[in-house]
Amino acid sequence: MLDSLIAVFLVIATGWFLKARNIVSPAHWVGVERLTYQVLFPAVVIHTLAMADLRSVPVLGMGASLVLAILSVAALLLLARPLLARVGIGGPAFTSIFQGSVRWNSFVGLALAAGLQGRTGTTLMAIAVATMIPLLNVMCVFVLARFASGKPMSLSAMIRSILYNPFIWSSAVGLVFNQVQWLLPTAFTGYLDVLGRASLGIGLLVVGSALDLDRLARPRLAHAVAVGLKLAVMPVLAWLYAGWFGVTGPALAMTVVAGAVPTATAAYFLARDLGGDAPLMAEITTLQTLLALATLPAAVLLLA
Repeated sequence: MLDSLIAVFLVIATGWFLKARNIVSPAHWVGVERLTYQVLFPAVVIHTLAMADLRSVPVLGMGASLVLAILSVAALLLLARPLLARVGIGGPAFTSIFQGSVRWNSFVGLALAAGLQGRTGTTLMAIAVATMIPLLNVMCVFVLARFASGKPMSLSAMIRSILYNPFIWSSAVGLVFNQVQWLLPTAFTGYLDVLGRASLGIGLLVVGSALDLDRLARPRLAHAVAVGLKLAVMPVLAWLYAGWFGVTGPALAMTVVAGAVPTATAAYFLARDLGGDAPLMAEITTLQTLLALATLPAAVLLLA
């Protein structure tokens, strides 16, 4: 497990190095990120879900565990909103704490799943993607529209944002293809497989390129709340709910991993576009990604 984790973080570090040294220019990173987000990652989700034997994995138990963990952390934060406001954490900063506490980095999760448990791990993590991403996108857009200082997003824009999200439509397409997988041409599934294999390495390089170590100020309460909830509370809740639903074995390990990975780098762009505290979001993302090198193996070893 530690070898797989170190390998993942070495690729992330390589992405950071390539950007820091300007070996790959910022303008090119924009294109690489768009390619990964719009094409490569949907391919791995579609292929994995389309070819999976969903009857052999605890889809409902694993999905319900992750959904309840997310809802629990979200509810805790919303209840604590007045208290956080009293200590100087305003609306935009709250939205970054919220995103940092509930969102997860799918690229890191899928890469770890593939390294730890191969095709089985990828299938289980794809279930996590299909379960968590739609809920997280809806929640984060609504929280930003409610608490951020920017122009609130209209209902139609919210719906478009959700429906056009590559993580959402690729999950839907993969589940539809799963029902007719015997009709899918081998050349087509092979095409998706090749694109999907490219997504993990390139996606981790993109994660690394988004890290900005220069912006890591002295940790504040906002950083501590987001780090504690995402890297400690979320995996414990996922583990507790998984036990409640009878999830065991590889599915339990992947449930913990899905709960324990750091927040998504895409959270920065959503914060920037919808009036959240984008600099704070970048700091939380960087800090969590660095700390996850220690917290992820601890979560898996102690809980799974």
